Amino acid sequence: MSAESEKWNNLIKSPVDWAMVLSNVLKDFECVTGTIHRTDAQTGMLVLAAHQGIPPFVLDKIQVIPFGKGIAGCAAERREAVQLCNLQIDATGVAKPAARQTNVQGALAIPLINAENKVVGVLGIGKMQPYEFSDEEISRIDLIGKIIQKGF
Repeated sequence: MSAESEKWNNLIKSPVDWAMVLSNVLKDFECVTGTIHRTDAQTGMLVLAAHQGIPPFVLDKIQVIPFGKGIAGCAAERREAVQLCNLQIDATGVAKPAARQTNVQGALAIPLINAENKVVGVLGIGKMQPYEFSDEEISRIDLIGKIIQKGF
């Protein structure tokens, strides 16, 4: 096991401190905002489990997110990473008005998929400047996601 894998495995020991997990992800990717949503087994909706750097006036809008809506919901529905180099000028319709209110520009959301191939959550990170995450960064956060989803 690599040192990085060991680090993430240690962070998901029960009970998991999702705020600390998120804080470590943000530090590793030099991001200032982030969220972890869990898929509610009964409703099938993404429910906020942890957040950092999200303005208080936006929190109520991201507490519960349906699959297919916003960056996190699209990552869950598509079952793949969703990236916006600058969500402030996104014309695809993926970025919702609440996301723009955060002033985040470079954003990335990845689905957390368990061993049964179910989306159990979404991890989202963001930078305050336009930014395109590299293939290496996306691969690395996908690996981290495979480890931390075990904590759900």
